[in-house]
Amino acid sequence: MRHTTLWSPGAHLDDLMMQYTVGEDRLIDQRLLRWDVLGSLGHIEGLHHSGLLSPTDWRRLRAGLRAALKAIDHDALTVGDQHEDGHSAIEDWVTQRLGTVGERVHTGRSRNDQVACAIRLYAKDSLLRRQRLALDLASALIAFAGKYRKAVWPGYTHLRRAMPSSAGVWASALAEGILTTAESVSGLWDRLDRSPLGTGAGYGVPLPLARESAMKALGFRGLDHSVGSTQLSRGKLEAAIVFWCSDLAHDLSRLASDVILFSAVEYGLLELPAELATGSSIMPHKRNPDLFELTRARAAEVDGHLMTVLQLKSKLTGGYHRDFQLLKDPLFRALDRTGEMLVMMAHAVPRLRVDVARAKNSLASDVVSTDEVMRRVEAGTPFRTAYREVAAGIVQGVSFPVPTVGDILRRRQSTGGAGNLALGTLRKRVTTVTRWNRREQTRFDRALHRLSGPRIGRKGTVEG
Repeated sequence: MRHTTLWSPGAHLDDLMMQYTVGEDRLIDQRLLRWDVLGSLGHIEGLHHSGLLSPTDWRRLRAGLRAALKAIDHDALTVGDQHEDGHSAIEDWVTQRLGTVGERVHTGRSRNDQVACAIRLYAKDSLLRRQRLALDLASALIAFAGKYRKAVWPGYTHLRRAMPSSAGVWASALAEGILTTAESVSGLWDRLDRSPLGTGAGYGVPLPLARESAMKALGFRGLDHSVGSTQLSRGKLEAAIVFWCSDLAHDLSRLASDVILFSAVEYGLLELPAELATGSSIMPHKRNPDLFELTRARAAEVDGHLMTVLQLKSKLTGGYHRDFQLLKDPLFRALDRTGEMLVMMAHAVPRLRVDVARAKNSLASDVVSTDEVMRRVEAGTPFRTAYREVAAGIVQGVSFPVPTVGDILRRRQSTGGAGNLALGTLRKRVTTVTRWNRREQTRFDRALHRLSGPRIGRKGTVEG
């Protein structure tokens, strides 16, 4: 088969070599096609402002690339077996329709800065979407905490009952952890929001490129200033994104593990509705928390993708290496898994229920021993003396009175405690992050819509 590449002088290429070096790039690059075309639209803006494209050629290329976007949305432009990668497919498609004008699209560009640009555009869109999903889950947990703010149950350390706590504390703590991870996108954003176009293969291009014009056209706030920095960021940037996914996945895994434990008959604190449980092919009584177990497993997968990225980027010298080709798959998979988990958890949390009576009845004498210590401290006994007295009473089998729910909550009025969850503060944080997300999404979309012309669909993008 004759392969379309951007580098072959026309000689026949070894089929086995091509199969090996291309790997899964054709399938993977299909996801990047839209972003690759948008990057090309930004690139020709820079060429036009640099005087490297005549107004006529610029207009023809812009129209051709906009047509390519519509073709992608209608599955009329795909990466075929004859193409080496997505870049080859796009340039081949444009050149077939525009002739030699299409051959000008790669002026002043390498596939290295081209793919770096496409990945950054894809990652910006994906992160904003997943940040919104994380905020949805945080909001669901905050609502759950408000609904069950008076549902007291034991808190656990070492998987042993420790002190009185509540379903509200449990849910609000998880919400804050997820919210904190969602907030961290803004720090990662500064690293993503830089245009790599014009850096070429890592050593610049001997042409008077107006890099800032391409940067502004694509909605980037800044540049990778050193032409060598883009290649040094390969792997490093992907690792930061996948680490964010991994950090969030750990929050989701902990949520899932708690639900699995607390909904077991032996605990009975949470009730898993029938529609969110699976059954057994042999045991008719079983109601299994499969969706939560698979969330825990998918979180482990994300860790595996992070390790893949870290190992791929380690021990490489400066400049481009073909090893970078294998960074795309773990990046995509990590973002996919994270989105899936967020959607499922936000769907499941509002459907969970607390067995309020059983939760309260699980507060036995040993669980309230610390409350008894603090009651004596407030009466004037030194803390260590009170501690020893209560510890001795436990050894002797003394049963301490279990406070009422009202007393438990009243004695925990410090900010964030069971009696003062301060959910309003968490809600304000959700609002602040939501506004930041909307602002950045609007800025991003406006730039890309200016490039793409009339608004086009987003077929193939991953919402979850």
